[in-house]
Amino acid sequence: MAQRSLHRILPAVAVSDGAGVKLLRSLGHTREARLDPFLMLDCFYSDNPDDYLAGFPAHPHRGFETVTYMLEGHMLHEDHLGNRGELKSGGAQWMSCGRGIIHSEMPRQESGRMRGFQLWINLPAREKMKPASYRDLAPDMIPEIPLADGGLARIIAGTFLHEESATCGPVNGISRNPLFFDIRLPAGSRFSHPLAPTSHAFLYPYQGSLIVDPDGSAASLRAHQAGILGKGDAVSVLATEPSGFLVLAADPIGEPIVQYGPFVMNTAEEIDQAITDYRNNTLV
Repeated sequence: MAQRSLHRILPAVAVSDGAGVKLLRSLGHTREARLDPFLMLDCFYSDNPDDYLAGFPAHPHRGFETVTYMLEGHMLHEDHLGNRGELKSGGAQWMSCGRGIIHSEMPRQESGRMRGFQLWINLPAREKMKPASYRDLAPDMIPEIPLADGGLARIIAGTFLHEESATCGPVNGISRNPLFFDIRLPAGSRFSHPLAPTSHAFLYPYQGSLIVDPDGSAASLRAHQAGILGKGDAVSVLATEPSGFLVLAADPIGEPIVQYGPFVMNTAEEIDQAITDYRNNTLV
């Protein structure tokens, strides 16, 4: 297999979003810091309630998908479709905004650590105006695969190949064929996995540090850096200390992107229409 090397590093920057939630944003902190079809990756990580209690009150989206994955903490999702999801430690939610959704994500705890991620994945033009949909993934719905040396893989989306077996995550068969793994490794342990040669892929260590392509270019990637991978059909890393990291891959779209806050479309005219629809209560 042709191992993917580390092509580009996007360090996370501190931002505030929602009603004042403090975040680290790697993908998406500028319009250039994207990887088609991935638009944004936020990491929230704090044991100070002042950093997260204000949450994300009701707000609209159109034209893409959002994935929220919790490592620790408790958050409540509610939307205009009547969905209500209790997002707890180890759980996830996968939401396709389609033509429009209005939702809120509010912490359900007043103390302790809140730690997790929100990922935005673009939709192709033909799917941007489809009806919105929502999936609540309880922790026990996400497969866990033991790895060598005490490592662990959690499979949120896509198919995980390990020791001549295949394990499918709860999210499969949707646009762009996304792959979303959470990998935990002890120091000195390796992880390798095939990737579709045509996919775009990146790694995000949320703790520890990695050597990417340890038998080739051997580039370092530290916690809270998004590591954009080059071409190839596999990824291989070595954990230089106890580490946890996300592996994300998907098929690119290759279409124009016009974004205005929570709306992501293909043209400025479509953005204007989204704003008008929201003001006229016809977004959804």
